[in-house]
Amino acid sequence: MQVYQAPLRDMRFALRELHGDDGFGDVAALTEFDDETVDAVLEEAARLNSEILLPLNRSGDEEGCRIENGVVRTPEGFKAAYDQFREGGWCALASDPQWGGQGLPEQVNKLIEEMICAANVSFSLYPGLTHGATTALEGHGSEDLKQAYMPKLVSGEWSGTMCLTEAHCGTDLGLLRTKAVPEPDGSYRISGSKIFISAGEHDLTDNIIHLVLARLPDAPKGVKGISLFLVPKYVPNADGSLGNLNGVTCANIEHKMGMKASATCQLNFDGSVGWLVGTPHKGMEAMFTMMNTERVSVGIQGLGVGEAAYQSAVYYAKDRVQGRSLSGVKAPDKPADPIIVHPDVRRMLMTMRAYLEGCRAVGVWVSRALDAEKHSTDPEAKKRAGDFVALMTPVVKALFTDLGYDAANLAVQVYGGHGYIRESGVEQYVRDARIAMIYEGTNGIQALDLVGRKLPAGMGRNLRAFFHPVSQFIEDHGAETGALAPMIPALAQAFGALQLATGHIAQKGLADPEEAGAAATDYLRLLGLVAMAYCFAKAVRVAEARLAEGTGEAAFYKAKIATAAFFFDRILPDASARFLAIKAGKKSMMALDEAAF
Repeated sequence: MQVYQAPLRDMRFALRELHGDDGFGDVAALTEFDDETVDAVLEEAARLNSEILLPLNRSGDEEGCRIENGVVRTPEGFKAAYDQFREGGWCALASDPQWGGQGLPEQVNKLIEEMICAANVSFSLYPGLTHGATTALEGHGSEDLKQAYMPKLVSGEWSGTMCLTEAHCGTDLGLLRTKAVPEPDGSYRISGSKIFISAGEHDLTDNIIHLVLARLPDAPKGVKGISLFLVPKYVPNADGSLGNLNGVTCANIEHKMGMKASATCQLNFDGSVGWLVGTPHKGMEAMFTMMNTERVSVGIQGLGVGEAAYQSAVYYAKDRVQGRSLSGVKAPDKPADPIIVHPDVRRMLMTMRAYLEGCRAVGVWVSRALDAEKHSTDPEAKKRAGDFVALMTPVVKALFTDLGYDAANLAVQVYGGHGYIRESGVEQYVRDARIAMIYEGTNGIQALDLVGRKLPAGMGRNLRAFFHPVSQFIEDHGAETGALAPMIPALAQAFGALQLATGHIAQKGLADPEEAGAAATDYLRLLGLVAMAYCFAKAVRVAEARLAEGTGEAAFYKAKIATAAFFFDRILPDASARFLAIKAGKKSMMALDEAAF
């Protein structure tokens, strides 16, 4: 059974109690959103997701999208739900008010994104891709393009996509062949085919605005010859009304293992009219503005799906009776005890819980940096926040999606045989979560980005925004007593391993890039584990202080301490294994000749 209620108490904890010392300072532009306003938004979002989107999750998976004469139809109920979503202003939450947005802080918006992904991750892609498109257009589009397209994209009346890859090139976009030919009126004619285009064609909005990577006739080879173009499905008339179809057709929709209610399309551009976004041959720079936004959002997808899987597993573990507790009968009025009494079931549930609470805490930390990077008036805080976002974007994308998928798998295991059949609903979470580890750059690509670009940038400058607060926290709390006492040495050990691994990669990678590549995935996980451990340690400090004050929410804070203890006991030790794997180097990994495989 698919069960989900937004974890509002933990969201408020991460938002208000955990990160006041993050070093990014107060952002004056966000002060209008007081606690009462934010609570009202979060509570209404929770209601929308549990009552409107969650009931469509399984039915959407069963029905899927279908294509009829080049037109894609979304599952029953999706159009009505999208209309309600748009009319409620949910498409415009985090966008700039000058375009009709509400200017909500990203740290709040990402929590709402988590709710949407938990309730119905297929649905989330339609407004999610649009938000990414507005980010790229706002940052790089001409004033005329922004005036013509931003208001309707922000409102959700029109939707957006990103059209990157082609059948022959995958991640290597330097190989793309789509062409852009300039016209005398300043427009371009776009011709080529794109694959794996999420929300590329559907029936939810009147118009779909494609951001398309293509080559100009004089373009140099490789990624340095790629430009970005805005190509609408319908070319708007001068008054903003819809004009003619623009030579964009959906050739097919992909038959996927999951996210079946999200239309993933093969698109053909046949002399379609488009306009340049940004400067010629600098399309990757503009597209990365969108991709980096999407990478954080994809990480949130992993967190959301994992949370829904966890709640469904908890529901089942409390309801399913089987066997008796090893410490004695717990439900004498029943023929057997609920399976939640069994240690191995608890192991799975606590692992999921620790993954998700840890990722949520890290996610809010990164989101606070996103807000500071955009709105802070303090140049130093703005720079520090930007460095932190650059470092953590690949970590959020890869770590959250890895752990979200692991949580979905554990949910199936908790259900046992009932988890493996479709009627339970939890096997859908495994299928839906799996793609998040692949798109927007596979998690291996994220790890390579981390060690190949983000670590060496500015002579390691990005790391300072992470290393300094962790180091200071360890120094400040070395004499702690209580629940935090054993956690500080464990955090210090894991952090020391991360520092040593960073130096090892810097030294070995300079001499042999394959050494850095061989260490990348383990390094990303090591950094992610330290980030989660730091957040859990801070959470325990807050929880102990609240309990000492005599809070009326003792159960919540005690549960937070227990979850943190489980993380330190059972999950953080993986940091040592990751460090040992990094030190082992590439030798055994690259030892076999290709012919031996």
